[in-house]
Amino acid sequence: MEQLKTIGRELAMGSQGGFGQSKEFLDLVKSIGEARSKAEEDRIVLSEIDTLKRKLLEPDIPKRKMKEYIIRLVYIEMLGHDASFGYIHAVKMTHDDSLLLKRTGYLAVTLFLNEDHDLIILIVNTIQKDLRSDNYLVVCAALNAICRLINEETIPAVLPQVVELLNHGKEAVRKKAIMALHRFHRKSPSSVSHLISNFRKRLCDNDPGVMGATLCPLFDLVSEDVSSYKDLVSSFVSILKQVTERKLPKSYDYHQMPAPFIQIKLLKILALLGSGDKSASEIMYMVLGDLFRKCDSSTNIGNAILYECIRCISCIIPSPKLLEAAADAISKFLKSDSHNLKYMGIDGLGRLIKISPDIAEQHQLAVIDCLEDPDDTLKRKTFELLYKMTKSSNVEVIVDRMIDYMISINDNHYKTEIASRCVELAEQFAPSNQWFIQIMNKVFEHAGDLVNVKVAHNLMRLIAEGFGEEDDDADSKLRLSAVESYLQIISEPKLPSLFLQVISWVLGEYGTADGKYSASYITGKLCDVADAYSSDETVKGYAVSALMKIYAFEIASGRKVDVLPECQSLIEELLASHSTDLQQRAYELQALLSLDARAVESILPLDASCEDIEVDKDLSFLNGYIQQAIESGAQPYISERERSGMLETTDYHSQDHHEVPSHALRFEAYERPKPASVPTQASTELVPVPEPSYYREAHQPISTSSVSERESSDIKLRLDGVKQKWGRPSYQSSTSASSTPPQAANGTSSHPDVGVGSSSLKPRSSYESKKPEIDPEKQRLAASLFGGSSSSRSDRKSSSGGHKPAKGTANKPPKENPIPVQPPPDLLDFGEPTATSVTATDPFKELEGLMDSSSQDGGSTDVMGLYSDAAPVTTTTSVDSLLSELSDSSKGNPGIYQSQTSKGLNSKEALEKDALVRQMGVNPTSQNPTLFKDLLG
Repeated sequence: MEQLKTIGRELAMGSQGGFGQSKEFLDLVKSIGEARSKAEEDRIVLSEIDTLKRKLLEPDIPKRKMKEYIIRLVYIEMLGHDASFGYIHAVKMTHDDSLLLKRTGYLAVTLFLNEDHDLIILIVNTIQKDLRSDNYLVVCAALNAICRLINEETIPAVLPQVVELLNHGKEAVRKKAIMALHRFHRKSPSSVSHLISNFRKRLCDNDPGVMGATLCPLFDLVSEDVSSYKDLVSSFVSILKQVTERKLPKSYDYHQMPAPFIQIKLLKILALLGSGDKSASEIMYMVLGDLFRKCDSSTNIGNAILYECIRCISCIIPSPKLLEAAADAISKFLKSDSHNLKYMGIDGLGRLIKISPDIAEQHQLAVIDCLEDPDDTLKRKTFELLYKMTKSSNVEVIVDRMIDYMISINDNHYKTEIASRCVELAEQFAPSNQWFIQIMNKVFEHAGDLVNVKVAHNLMRLIAEGFGEEDDDADSKLRLSAVESYLQIISEPKLPSLFLQVISWVLGEYGTADGKYSASYITGKLCDVADAYSSDETVKGYAVSALMKIYAFEIASGRKVDVLPECQSLIEELLASHSTDLQQRAYELQALLSLDARAVESILPLDASCEDIEVDKDLSFLNGYIQQAIESGAQPYISERERSGMLETTDYHSQDHHEVPSHALRFEAYERPKPASVPTQASTELVPVPEPSYYREAHQPISTSSVSERESSDIKLRLDGVKQKWGRPSYQSSTSASSTPPQAANGTSSHPDVGVGSSSLKPRSSYESKKPEIDPEKQRLAASLFGGSSSSRSDRKSSSGGHKPAKGTANKPPKENPIPVQPPPDLLDFGEPTATSVTATDPFKELEGLMDSSSQDGGSTDVMGLYSDAAPVTTTTSVDSLLSELSDSSKGNPGIYQSQTSKGLNSKEALEKDALVRQMGVNPTSQNPTLFKDLLG
């Protein structure tokens, strides 16, 4: 160790090459490295900051010393301390003529400053000058600074020079110019939208480095608009083929793989271009097959290319041979001892089952091993795979495993995600409603308040609506099973608040419905809940409402109500509660107990949770009361618009104002007395308008012809349409669109099965060959997970049986809708597909046939039928061409022409036809009146 320190000291203090540093800097690095605590390190750095502040103020600092000071400032900044006092010295160093100092200054500036710093404006001029330098190293340093420091406002200052550098003689300059343009596109796409063609040109650059740098901006452009770059598919495939055939220099190899990072970027671009495009996908088949054969799976970079090939195949429309090759690669990943490769295999398997669900069944034991692996990341990825594989035949096993895993973890974020997935799978594939309720109970019990509130509402709605059929016995059994399960759970300590709300609601609605449990038993349980969770006002409110329902049902049925002592004490406690909501519920419950059976039945009818509530937004039931009050002498309601003087000028003169008597409350401000009779007529003059006393609003001008000179001198400013700074906005609309929320339907709609085109694949190697002894428990679990028909995950239960999705929720679309795989040609057969010939229909031939048939039947051609609404408009032939065609045919066959003219429409029929056409809203004369007159004779 001492020898290493000595060598480091000698290298640092060497003066050859100009890179030697002083002993002070070496001691600083050594002391910081040997610091035993953060406090000691901070003390050393603060002492160094004081030293640098003092030295930077000295006059005539040598350039070599200034360079060292800037490097020491960079070191301080990297340690997390503020070195802003020396930023200006780094900016000054970028102006130096020395290449070493200039590059040091650019390096420091790019580390110190951000694109919005105030000092950026000081180096823009320097960058412009350096971009024109003859030394390409200076140009490269300026381009590096551009990629880090130029913001949207300063792009136009350097953009023309960067575009010129695209044709520079040095490949390093062209490469960095492409990177700078890519940076400009990300910061401000509109500023370089006219330069997109330069990326296409640089794709054909002679230097592979420039071409590889061009792939990055092209990937962004293809991601934004795929259709505009479909013509580049063959170019990308050609480049990828040349790379795989090792046409690039050896310097681009990495672990004996030819330009692997260029291959990965090309595969990502091809995945975008081939998505949903069969013709583009077929062009890629050969090069993708070559990649699967040539990639070395013994290195990480080779496995990375294989994984990117699998991702590309999952996006395009693949061939059966490519799917088989991808399945073999996934099998190698899953058999590996590396957790990273297993993770890649699980991820690739999840992508391919969207296309062919049979692939997952070939690796079922490997999936079970990953599910039981101690690596938590791999286990989560396996659960994502199982989530995609879920169908009605394996939903129970998968959801149970997911719930067990949810119970075992402490990460609330991922626990919320697992809970939402369990709920989603249970809603889609539950075999029965009872199983669905049990799963929901487990999710609520263990996930707590992490579950979405909508899930609780959906569960309550399901219990209330039942199976949605006329089978009342099945609905009652469902509710009874829910009540029994909740009575067992309610005694457990520390239940989530949301779950307690569901329990209280269900017990209040159906706790005594079947007569199995008495009202006193249920009310005692609810009182215990309210007492145990006294700090939760929402739970206590649900419990009081449940008590109210139970007592109401007992009173309505004519049975004697015995209020338990603990219930009575709860009511007395809530009557004095600080919560107005709980206090109101307690008063309502107390008042309910004193009513008779008929009144209680009308207030809280039995099982009315599914009834639709009609909302009278206009409050029309109060019309009689209002009319009676007006007849008794009450004043009619004056709208806010009238009270605030916001009437339009026309409305002001056309409507009668309600005269408010002196003893009523006045809403308008005091105003000058007006003459006894004022003629109201239209005028353009402005008069003072009374303003309300409680807030100001802009007034519409009210005009009158008899205005005194004194009043006209007090004309106010017109402020209509001007938003006031304080008070209510003056131009706020007084009307608002209202819409009635749709009622939740009692029925449910089932999703149709989604057919996924797939081909049965069998890998060459099996997972069982590696492990001849298989645990029977794993075999049973694999059979339950992968057993049954290999149908897609979008299987849905029929609406006649099984679980019905929760009402009122939007039907979820299938997770994926892959395009059926058509049997493509052989992997090595690239013959061009034969184009299907489309026979075009000649409209003139049809018209000639129509004229011939009409002449044979009697010669009366219904010309007006051409203008009817039912006639399909399928041709774009103009009326003039139609006329010329008719005239040509008549010249070629005089007999037909004479038959048509002799047996055509007479005047009376023509008028009737004209009237019929006008009734139908067609005006054929607007197109060609001369033709129309000729046809009518």
